[in-house]
Amino acid sequence: MKSFTFERAGSPAEAAANASRVENAMFIAGGTNLLDLMKLEIETPAHLIDVNGLTLDKIEETSDGGLRIGALVRNTDLAADPRVMRDYGLLSRALLAGASGQLRNKATTAGNLLQRTRCPYFYDTNQPCNKRKAGSGCAAIGGFSRQHAVMGASEACIATHPSDMAVALRALDATVETVRPDGTVRSIPIAEFHLLPGDTPHRETVLTRGELITAVTLPKPVGGTHIYHKVRDRASYAFALVSIGAIMQPDGTGRVAVGGVAHKPWRVEAAEAEMTRGAKAVADGLLAGAKPTRENAFKLPLVERTLSAVLAEARARP
Repeated sequence: MKSFTFERAGSPAEAAANASRVENAMFIAGGTNLLDLMKLEIETPAHLIDVNGLTLDKIEETSDGGLRIGALVRNTDLAADPRVMRDYGLLSRALLAGASGQLRNKATTAGNLLQRTRCPYFYDTNQPCNKRKAGSGCAAIGGFSRQHAVMGASEACIATHPSDMAVALRALDATVETVRPDGTVRSIPIAEFHLLPGDTPHRETVLTRGELITAVTLPKPVGGTHIYHKVRDRASYAFALVSIGAIMQPDGTGRVAVGGVAHKPWRVEAAEAEMTRGAKAVADGLLAGAKPTRENAFKLPLVERTLSAVLAEARARP
């Protein structure tokens, strides 16, 4: 592991300001992804800013009936919060489908959103990867691509985003709150937060240098039946081949976001208008323009089958 300096931030604004002043500074909270990347020298921060002492670990009700989730709320605590379980069951189920109990005890809300891809070529420093080193190439293209993207990919990158929580937040229309180095704050719709790879796959979010996530806000509950189905190679501690996060209403309408198929949680609102026509109609809209490889083409029918199971479960629930 490369040498680095370390400090504990006194406030969110101070953390953001200090991160912008020091070249190659990074924030650390749970560290469940960052420490692994540092050990492999994929991430080599010159300076770490510990934000664990900041008061960003609360779950609070908002004036419009929603919830504000602090950036440092641990995944275990968020999944078990009675308000989340009652009104945002999709989020609770998605969190419990991710990682292991030990990791969920440490992992944070902000860190979950910011985790890096699990593409094996990203983790293998002997292979070219445009995420790891811009312009070096993408070994996954033409390589083993079973886990990789079928939507939104580019000639520079075909990786997928690994977060289960982010899929739920996309279906729930969450908003990400941040503070910038100059002390100003902004609110970013989750739909705009993660970026598709294009020619710059090393840029994964819209965050600017030094910008710190302070909270994630959920709007007023929409009711309905909340379902999260995750298809993976083993029963636990595995990332999704395909996941479906859905909120179904009694009249057959609903929302659906898909994980495991793109560089970001994949949702196409126009496809949701076909919900009453069944899984195939919705899947056709979600996957329009798909560009699978020979090894991951199975994801296209898998999305439809998984969505069909979700719709059947929603109909069967009282």
